[in-house]
Amino acid sequence: MSAEQIPTHVLFVSFPGQGHLNPLLRLAKRVAAAGLLVTFSTTCEIGLKIQAATSATPGVSTPVGSGHLRFDFFSDGTELLDPKVAADIAVLTHQLRTVGSSSFSDLVRRQTAEGRPVSYIVNNPFIPWVVDIATELHIPCAVLWVQSCAVFSTYYHYHNSLSEFPSVKNPNVTVTLPGLPPLSSDDIPTYLLPDNPYPSLTDALLQQFKNISKASCVLVNTFEELERDAIQAISKLFPVIPVGPLIETEDDEWQSQVRGDIFKVAECMEWLDAQEPRSVVYVSMGSIVVLSPEEMAAVAQGLRDTGMGFLWVVREEMESLLPEGFVEETKGKGMVVRWSPQDKVLVHGAVACFMTHCGWNSTMEALASGVPVVAYPQFGDQVTDAKFLVEVYGVGVRLRKATREEVLRCVTEVVAGKDAAEIRRKAAEWSTAAKVAVRPGGSSYDNIKRFVDSID
Repeated sequence: MSAEQIPTHVLFVSFPGQGHLNPLLRLAKRVAAAGLLVTFSTTCEIGLKIQAATSATPGVSTPVGSGHLRFDFFSDGTELLDPKVAADIAVLTHQLRTVGSSSFSDLVRRQTAEGRPVSYIVNNPFIPWVVDIATELHIPCAVLWVQSCAVFSTYYHYHNSLSEFPSVKNPNVTVTLPGLPPLSSDDIPTYLLPDNPYPSLTDALLQQFKNISKASCVLVNTFEELERDAIQAISKLFPVIPVGPLIETEDDEWQSQVRGDIFKVAECMEWLDAQEPRSVVYVSMGSIVVLSPEEMAAVAQGLRDTGMGFLWVVREEMESLLPEGFVEETKGKGMVVRWSPQDKVLVHGAVACFMTHCGWNSTMEALASGVPVVAYPQFGDQVTDAKFLVEVYGVGVRLRKATREEVLRCVTEVVAGKDAAEIRRKAAEWSTAAKVAVRPGGSSYDNIKRFVDSID
């Protein structure tokens, strides 16, 4: 491709976490498909994992729709640290802000030297310094908010002191925000609680709001039909553009050609094909959550007691927490894997329900697939997402404490309880609405088209 043929070049840069990579890469593919050249970037360490899991090759452009997508990575220096030290979130955010920002700045300049100058940059939360670099280089920049609009509004109001939130003196405040139902201290993102154990994450998130006015726009992984009231309310204070759900679809072949998995996905689809319709409980706590041995035992025993089949994602570092002999005892009835192609699993007809930690990506995928959920949030925005899944969207039940009896009760209730039919009906309605939003003529499809046109 000669210099004259280089189309408009958009650089997407992600925080190095699976929950951040997935939605940003999915948006990147949709932008590339419109005819642009897109470079997707994150840290070198995560880049190596993506290459190992997906065979992605840095610098090689892959045709995506009418455009092309390529990977290019920058160093944050964590590859030189002890893995245990680098895993500390405070260390990671420091490395990103110092070493990472300098290396990323060099990466942007290198694009120009190699004949493909960057016309636009899109980043996501936890790396707010990207907006500052884009501003310094006179490159327009957008932010993709990878959580719900409700959570965006919550952080925005907190940062700007527009509402009362729980404090050390008054920890049980009910938070009242425009466009949202009342939120108890158990419903707001845990990073905003006075006893939050991850202050570095809170600082990184709120830092995004300090310079967010430098961004040309804020894109949100949601859709108008899902969060209409929240979107309308926050738009009076700060404009947001819904572009979700950022999910893989079967409408275009390029959707599955480029993936950002940092774990090797298991071959589990053939096993699902052999199961009866709506007979399998799918369990996944995402890429970060670690359950205690007691919780793992409760989930294992509860799944066994349901009598249903199960597909349970247990990451490598959590395998030792499984009850002794559980995998052998349930062989044939269930399947334990280290990672799964979740987007494909959730739309499979054998899946009856989804036990989830309620990360926003999993929430979006659950709603789009029409699968009822057993909500078991752990921290951050997961608790807020769980409230909406159960109380607002009506697609599942809440697991408050993981005991053998409660896991059994919740799965039974959502699959065959007195409200199961209504839960499935609502799940199906949200699935239809989600799919319509991203199809040609849909609300999010049109929003993405307008965004691409503004770059051109």
